[in-house]
Amino acid sequence: MLLSVTLAALASLQAAPSGAEAAKPVEMIEGAENAAPEKVTDKSHPDYVRCKRESVIGSRAKKRRVCMTNKEWALVERRGNEASKEYAGDNFAAGYY
Repeated sequence: MLLSVTLAALASLQAAPSGAEAAKPVEMIEGAENAAPEKVTDKSHPDYVRCKRESVIGSRAKKRRVCMTNKEWALVERRGNEASKEYAGDNFAAGYY
């Protein structure tokens, strides 16, 4: 009985794909070629990835690299401008000027 259970377990292991193949998508296992998306080279394109170095708060020497698309940088800039306008408007309304 133990021998038949062991043989059944071994047969199922042979039929199952290996760990490396199980982790790959079906297209890669079957050999279908996946074309990588083209790299955007136009610096004004919305999907062009731009990286900037920013200082780390609390350190004089540390810098961190932040990479986002032009669309994301525009969104960050817009949100920052809106927040600063709101802050300045609140201070003006409170009479701090």
